[in-house]
Amino acid sequence: MSSILKSCAAAIALAFAAACAGTPAPVPEAVAVDYAAIVDTPDRPDADILSDHLRKPAEVLALFSPQPGDTILEIEAGGGYYTELLSRITGPAGKVYMQNPAGFDAFLGDAVKKRLEGRLTNVTYLKSNFDAFAVPDASIDVATWFQGPHEIWYTPEGATEALGNPDKSFKDIARALKSGGQFVVIDHVAPAGSPPTTGGDTHRIDPAHILAMADAAGLILETESALLHNPADDGLTNVFDPAIRGRTNQAILIFRKP
Repeated sequence: MSSILKSCAAAIALAFAAACAGTPAPVPEAVAVDYAAIVDTPDRPDADILSDHLRKPAEVLALFSPQPGDTILEIEAGGGYYTELLSRITGPAGKVYMQNPAGFDAFLGDAVKKRLEGRLTNVTYLKSNFDAFAVPDASIDVATWFQGPHEIWYTPEGATEALGNPDKSFKDIARALKSGGQFVVIDHVAPAGSPPTTGGDTHRIDPAHILAMADAAGLILETESALLHNPADDGLTNVFDPAIRGRTNQAILIFRKP
């Protein structure tokens, strides 16, 4: 047998043995994607382009490297700022689940309809709370939750219940992720030691609560980034206050499912 054939046979045998032993499959090597070029396309909505200098989307995307063909669960997608970019990145072979809770309907108005109608054909809109995502088990390559998990403790005006059970939300994300899949979180930072209920007041959270919920769901922290840090933000002001809106101190945490 040639050395090439022997190498192939050995690789196949190792892969089979790993599968039988329940070892997670290795994470596929990422292909190079020019995220800056995707962000810089002039046909994006004007309002999105105006937000780019604060949100730094190309740099954020490069932190977790979404890929063509990925299936992405975009939790709390809002009006679709990142949906637009993720749809373009994943392409026709990929899929983006754009999720919002029904409790956001009044806040969003027709923003989702305008974003999706007649375009972004690889996007499926999901309306659910944060603890019951209608996606198959182990079907998601990347789940994102941008600005962010604090909403679990927020009850919209006029609503009779919160937007999800804190103990169940991260576990349902873990259920949906593939082995090796990523969970990417961005959220407005509250002072260390703040109770999680701060999320319902100032729309912020102490990142320690995110780390604890992720750990309880079996997700492993891989990356923390200071990309969106703002040391001038004291963490006490409501994020919708004009004095700080768009310029809050934000934590970026990237987890992986074993």
